[in-house]
Amino acid sequence: MSEIRLSSEKRLRLFSGRGFPELSDAVAAELGIPLTPTSAYDFANGEVFVRFEESVRGCDAFVIQSHTAPVNKQIMEQLIMVDALKRASAKRITVVAPFYGYARQDKKHRGREPITARLMADLYKTAGADRLMVVDLHTSQIQGFFDGPVDHLFALPMLANYVGSKVDRTRLTIVSPDSGRVRVAERWSELLGGCPIAFIHKTRDPRVPNESVTGKVVGEVDGQTCVVIDDMIDTAGTITKAVDALFAAGAKEVIVAATHAVFSGPAVERLKASKVTEVVVTDSLPIEEDKRFDGLTVLSIAPLLARAIREVFEDGSVTSLFDGHS
Repeated sequence: MSEIRLSSEKRLRLFSGRGFPELSDAVAAELGIPLTPTSAYDFANGEVFVRFEESVRGCDAFVIQSHTAPVNKQIMEQLIMVDALKRASAKRITVVAPFYGYARQDKKHRGREPITARLMADLYKTAGADRLMVVDLHTSQIQGFFDGPVDHLFALPMLANYVGSKVDRTRLTIVSPDSGRVRVAERWSELLGGCPIAFIHKTRDPRVPNESVTGKVVGEVDGQTCVVIDDMIDTAGTITKAVDALFAAGAKEVIVAATHAVFSGPAVERLKASKVTEVVVTDSLPIEEDKRFDGLTVLSIAPLLARAIREVFEDGSVTSLFDGHS
């Protein structure tokens, strides 16, 4: 009787959706592995087809997709990729979504509203995902929506280290654009040597998307270099109003730092027209050439994702990537 050998060697496989293939290429380069060849195309009615060109049986699969516009299409493609991997007997499937679509719909503001962030988590679980990997969720509670491990990574150290290298820390104030981001501002302060923090009191009408009313600045910003921090810049209305409020309160200069550059609608024109010194973001989402402008700095998130993927694959520790400290 011939001997049957069972291989216990794990295989790391990286898969990329079509949302932002350049980011997937950069992550693959950091890991030193190729992306698994994949065929993907759209039918005439917009339906998505995906097929992997190599066997994925028994592999540890990481599926990268940026939820860029059109968001629904990118999410659906990633779900289909997960389903294909599950049906092809991948051993473990990790969804890598640097920007988690629908994260702002994490609770009901009024009756008869959905909690779409929870629906997203349910869809990934139903498709066959074993694990989620995301960066700077809009709210941390979304981690509890997925029935499985969630690797919530932070770009904060990378952003803070860059900003800290550019400014005089003795005249620096970290500014939260609203009271909900004060804890994040405190983390920034810790990383930058205990500089003071401030926040901007604002109100928002839940019936009107992408609009807020900026109130007064709470904290001392007169003569300071202010860094306004947020998880995303969508239409840039909140951010540019915050910049105006800070200059009105006597700020010397204002820098904006955010993880996700959604840059919808009038965002770029608003930022270009504002008095902001620099806008610092990551490449969690693609930024087309016509949306780039003087004063925009884009930091690569690929090393952070690659490190997290490597640690998960090797069953290592990713705690430092979760708590916002390097």
